[in-house]
Amino acid sequence: MSEQSSREDDEPGEPLRLSVIVPVWQEAATITATLQQLAPIREAGHQVIVVDGGSDDGTQKLAEPLCDRVLSSGRGRACQMNAGAEVATGDVLLFLHADTRLPESALAALERFHASRNAWGRFNVRLSGQRLLFRVIEWFMNQRSWLTGIATGDQALFVQRPVFEVLRGFREMPLMEDVELCSRLRLVSRPFCVTDPVVTDSRRWEQGGAWRTIFLMWRLRWRYWRGESPESLANAYRSDVRNAQEP
Repeated sequence: MSEQSSREDDEPGEPLRLSVIVPVWQEAATITATLQQLAPIREAGHQVIVVDGGSDDGTQKLAEPLCDRVLSSGRGRACQMNAGAEVATGDVLLFLHADTRLPESALAALERFHASRNAWGRFNVRLSGQRLLFRVIEWFMNQRSWLTGIATGDQALFVQRPVFEVLRGFREMPLMEDVELCSRLRLVSRPFCVTDPVVTDSRRWEQGGAWRTIFLMWRLRWRYWRGESPESLANAYRSDVRNAQEP
């Protein structure tokens, strides 16, 4: 696989202006490291926005000196990411989970994306854990995304701002907001696929059990494609996570 682009402009276009939007909730333990990793992006003149969904653990205070803006919004990733997009100044919006790290080559890849005709894109993903099973899981995640043109939030979705605005952003739903947006975006263009991976924390897989988490996520996606409501799926997800964490 290689980076996908419809066209590179013959003439230089407008320089990239990037806004990175990070939705957070109760991330005091990780937010400093997350934002420090984004420091080179800010130093290059781009914007980092943190949108907090009601944390009471000091997340906002820790984030303030390390980003350009800290916003408060209703809880829920879709709501938070839309709130960040409303105040963003960049012409490319990148939505980054707090437990996901961009590769060093991210800015160069996003500049190529900005010069292309693609409306949106995503990164390949790598899980942080060292187990061989994680290498298998991430391979299937990347292959599935390549074949279907659908990505998840763990893959650091990015989109040209005018397209995001025309589509009215994320649908505010408790689960699958990333999949739902990708379903609309792929009607505009195929995704620009960056093969240098983001690294996302594997704790969800480790705490819930890798195989259990695999089956849970596939089951939820299958139920979503069959038309089950996101609210029902969110309840099923929370119930499964609670059961997995019981001693």
